[in-house]
Amino acid sequence: MSDCDLPHLEYLNDNELMEMDTFIHRIDSTEVIYQPRRKRAKMIGKYLMGDLLGEGSYGKVKEMLDSETLCRRAVKILKKKKLRRIPNGEANVKKEIQLLRRLQHKNVIQLVDVLYNEEKQKMYMVMEYCVCGMQEMLDSVPEKRFPVFQAHGYFCQLIDGLEYLHSQGIVHKDIKPGNLLLTTDGSLKISDLGVAEALHPFAEDDTCRTSQGSPAFQPPEIANGLDTFSGFKVDIWSAGVTLYNITTSLYPFEGDNIYKLFENIGKGDYTVPEECGPLLSDLLRGMLEYDPAKRFSIQNIRQHNWVRKKHPPSERPVPIPACAESRDQWRSMTVVPYLEDLHGYTEDDDDELYDGEDEIIYTQDFTVPGQVVEEYQDQGNADHSPAVAKPVCVNGTEGGSLNSKSKAERRSSSSSNPSRKGVSTASKIRKLSTCKQQ
Repeated sequence: MSDCDLPHLEYLNDNELMEMDTFIHRIDSTEVIYQPRRKRAKMIGKYLMGDLLGEGSYGKVKEMLDSETLCRRAVKILKKKKLRRIPNGEANVKKEIQLLRRLQHKNVIQLVDVLYNEEKQKMYMVMEYCVCGMQEMLDSVPEKRFPVFQAHGYFCQLIDGLEYLHSQGIVHKDIKPGNLLLTTDGSLKISDLGVAEALHPFAEDDTCRTSQGSPAFQPPEIANGLDTFSGFKVDIWSAGVTLYNITTSLYPFEGDNIYKLFENIGKGDYTVPEECGPLLSDLLRGMLEYDPAKRFSIQNIRQHNWVRKKHPPSERPVPIPACAESRDQWRSMTVVPYLEDLHGYTEDDDDELYDGEDEIIYTQDFTVPGQVVEEYQDQGNADHSPAVAKPVCVNGTEGGSLNSKSKAERRSSSSSNPSRKGVSTASKIRKLSTCKQQ
């Protein structure tokens, strides 16, 4: 193409540029007023959704409020599409739900409810609320470790929870600070049983054949690629690496990559810092014993003098850090703005309230272990038939599909219920203020 064939380009002259100023105005950045988007309430069954707490490889974790008990909850939101892209993703989640249903211990995270939305292909795992994780606390201080007395308290709770899991024939396989959660009263909760294994009830021993845990916390028998190994001793080793880390801020084995890391673990050569003292050093060496047969058992750990000793508080304890997003040092409930939106709306907002993302949630008649289902209380123990999934509307009432009612009918029913109006806002918030620290 020659120059004469090129299309003629016209550029704006100076006068035309001056005329553009009549409709393009430059303003200083200090004059820009940012108005945050109004937080809209969203109900999932009987639960009111709050802000995001964290996000992992499997899905998001958000805060929730039980509208019936006003208890804080955490919900793990899982999408089937995302789980299918993760190796063994769906199987791990299904296994975790099955395991958590049969567990009830003060140092193991409790599963409260399981909700499904088949249309959106979503699953909601409602758990008890924990204010933060142990790894988050470690990362919040320059020393990256706990004082000895604080580490001792957490470690004893870890051993209590681990002993319970082993008594139920469950090998966790991924004990580490990132999977240990803490409540406001300092209780430790073992969480994330996605890679755990339930031994056969009639198994002769605790032999396992697979492991998907974090590399830095794996024992030599896994690093060396043995076909079978003791599952309980794997958890003992991981607990030992955890204790080593929370008391020294270091790891017994490190490597530039996973191959070098496993090579170092397979050799079993490590050192314990002198500042740990003789008692703690002896405990760590017993838990990080190369030979699984000689490695400490939970009974050996309980009888050890470092565990039995009362450690006086010589340093200030590591506090629960402020929220990373809002910098709220009290970790206040994030559902309060959504609650105000839910109970302070006008008649014009009625349609928006019910046009939520998830209209129908299919939920199992799921109850916490030891809790009696209401519909079976009158029948006693006569009927033990399995629970049947049933639809639950967004406002928590049971029945058929929301599509069977028009929006006008829903508006009239909501306006006749004073609890849906603004008059209940003050009483709700008063109740919430009493349970903020739960």
